[in-house]
Amino acid sequence: MNESSKQSLKNNLTFQILIAMVLGGILGIFIHNNLSAEGAKEFSGYIKLLATVFIRLVQMIISPLVFSTLVVGIAKLGDIKTVGRIGGKAMGWFFTASFVSLLIGMFWVNVLTPGEGLNLSNIDLKTASEVTEKTQVFSAQNFIEHIIPKSIVEAMAGNEILQIVIFSIFFGLAAAAIGDNSKPVVNALDKLSHIVLKMVNYVMKFAPIGVFGAIAGVFAIRDFGDLLMTYAKFFGSFMVGITTLWILLVVVGYIFLKSKMTLLLKRIISPIVIAFSTTSSEAVFPKLTEELERFGVKDRIVSFMLPLGYSFNLDGSMMYMTFASIFIAQAYGIDLDLPTQFTMLFVLMLTSKGIAGVPRASLVVVAATCGMFKIPIEGIALILPIDHFCDMFRSGTNVLGNALATSVVGKWEKEE
Repeated sequence: MNESSKQSLKNNLTFQILIAMVLGGILGIFIHNNLSAEGAKEFSGYIKLLATVFIRLVQMIISPLVFSTLVVGIAKLGDIKTVGRIGGKAMGWFFTASFVSLLIGMFWVNVLTPGEGLNLSNIDLKTASEVTEKTQVFSAQNFIEHIIPKSIVEAMAGNEILQIVIFSIFFGLAAAAIGDNSKPVVNALDKLSHIVLKMVNYVMKFAPIGVFGAIAGVFAIRDFGDLLMTYAKFFGSFMVGITTLWILLVVVGYIFLKSKMTLLLKRIISPIVIAFSTTSSEAVFPKLTEELERFGVKDRIVSFMLPLGYSFNLDGSMMYMTFASIFIAQAYGIDLDLPTQFTMLFVLMLTSKGIAGVPRASLVVVAATCGMFKIPIEGIALILPIDHFCDMFRSGTNVLGNALATSVVGKWEKEE
């Protein structure tokens, strides 16, 4: 298949996903307006199975893809010095991007104060409890236990990307140190990665159906018009923040990549749309790997950078975390001075690392942070009704941020 044919298929997939979003929205609105609340809820549960199947198909191939590509990538890099150089650039970029994203959220929530004067009388505490039950108080022990795997099998079974990354780095460095004796294993893993990437093509054919189910399920039980009226100030302020982050990322992209940034945006539009509609940046990990290699980033860089990025570089989620945490404080009339807010920012820098790119993971971190700073945890119930729509934008932003980081580091390595 030539390059023009591949591009045509990619554009066709993007078009199909956009059509699926529109049709899903129309069906969901129709069901919402013509069935009882109980009937719409039942319909939503069934139609969302389409999205569940798609996301589970993607999750099925993430662990073998991360392990095989990362080990092969490190083995091809050749030595600890090269891995350290690229890893240093990656972590420098990730922590800078995370800090700036958190800072943008903190800036706009203070300037626009969307939480002031909010009515707290209709909080759904039952729904909030589903999130707060998963919340753990941050401690050094919990942090280390979350990062370091006690079993690679357990890490793969739970799709704990950060833990898989840690094991793969050690495995890849050991393979590189052994030299020629490890070539049969590295070659086998290289073949495995190509097989898994072929599976990606099969799974992505189901993407429009999954997107259709996700959108229809949401609009069947949510009246977006009423929600937007109720949460106009919160959602509008959030959109100002996320738009600021997008503008900054795109500008930085043009500074480092010049005219190639336009090509990168064309390449990643399909993964961004899928992440947007399914509210899962994890759902496009395999597809994004493929698109970045087609863009021209060396496979060894993509296989090293992208798994790290999914653990350390979720820009959209980071911006939302400071925004949502301080919003809840404002709603309860709790005054947080700037030193306290900056302390919160640095806590979020740590507690957010390794969170999966899946729906509502950000809420768990927000709830944990609120608990640390004596902000009522049940306050997350304030943002739950609108959170799904915010999650769409932050998931798409996560994809953009990781694609940009991988492409820029790939360019730096090519120049060296």
